[in-house]
Amino acid sequence: MAETQAAPDANAKTSPKGKSKLPLILVAAIVLIAVAVGGWMWRRSASSSNKAAPAPKKIEVTSTLHLDSFVVNLQDASGTGYLRVGIDLGLAGAAKEGEKEGSPPYLPRLRDAILTVLGTRSVDELLTADGKAKLKADLLSAINGRVPELDCKEVYFTEFLVQH
Repeated sequence: MAETQAAPDANAKTSPKGKSKLPLILVAAIVLIAVAVGGWMWRRSASSSNKAAPAPKKIEVTSTLHLDSFVVNLQDASGTGYLRVGIDLGLAGAAKEGEKEGSPPYLPRLRDAILTVLGTRSVDELLTADGKAKLKADLLSAINGRVPELDCKEVYFTEFLVQH
């Protein structure tokens, strides 16, 4: 009889232990799945954000052209806004030998294109970083439209003073 009593006690001890492990295993599995899904979603969003923003184009600037400073009246309600700006242009090609010695034949068209764009700006617009970036883009577009033989790739401000 002693043997029959010992056997039920041994079974009683092993059954509760087997049942108590099941919830622990389920919780661990759920946590593991949640971490895996979160990592997958994070990686997916990171790779999609990289695809959405294309790498900036490499611009081949091989020479620069320095221009004299420009002073223009700005469009302002009071009429007292002025801009003094120094501009250098980043060119894809090198300046020709004849252009280094004297005034290049395209210089009047180039200065006119720049002055036309500068004269359309207001003081408030030029005091912001976005306004300056838009001015650069508009200048580049105007220069390449009026003087395509320059093959201008960049506009650099070497001096920028707004007075109002």
